[in-house]
Amino acid sequence: MALSLTVSDEVRALAPGFVHVAVEARGLVNGPSGEDSSALLDDAVRRLAVRLDGRAPHEDPHMAAWRAAYTAFGSKPSRTRNSAEALARRALADGGLPRINALVDLYNAISVAHLIPVGGEDTDRIAGAMRLVRATGREPFHTVAGGTESMEHPEAGEVVWCDEEGVTCRRWNWRQGVRTRLTEDTVNALFLLEGMAPATGGELGAAAGELAEGLEKLSPGAQVTVHAPR
Repeated sequence: MALSLTVSDEVRALAPGFVHVAVEARGLVNGPSGEDSSALLDDAVRRLAVRLDGRAPHEDPHMAAWRAAYTAFGSKPSRTRNSAEALARRALADGGLPRINALVDLYNAISVAHLIPVGGEDTDRIAGAMRLVRATGREPFHTVAGGTESMEHPEAGEVVWCDEEGVTCRRWNWRQGVRTRLTEDTVNALFLLEGMAPATGGELGAAAGELAEGLEKLSPGAQVTVHAPR
């Protein structure tokens, strides 16, 4: 794959401590959640509890850095939490983590275990290059509201991932769009692991390596590439 990923100068200025690692995979075999993916999620919750050692997720220094970044572009981090904090809160609640499908369960487990935002996109549904930018407010974002697919727009200045057809993820990594999400039919995917200082590229790289191992175990023969932190 040669999918282009860029981060705009405006976003770099907003959060100079931002770093991301991309993992690209071809020839994946996805399927429904099962015992193996459920076990990964259960183990991730145990690892999260050890990391937090009784603290709330937002008290972790990495989550505090994400909250500061969200505040910087005008979002309220207690209402629209980054994906890692939101998952961690669910992991520690009575209902626990959702089971979606094998691929989503895998990257959610990596996110919870390492307390970093991780997202997955079906590369066959991505249109052109992907960019992390501050939105104009006119970009389309396809989502689900009340069980029905609908289209909305980000707020002007909001940090979003987008491609040539519109927004793929709102508020950095808060809510993914339905157009490019991973389904049981996905065979080619891009995974993004995102960090804010004090998280380092090395820490993200270690998490990406664990994700790559999980992908290769799930789909023997898949071509998996872990890119250098950027």
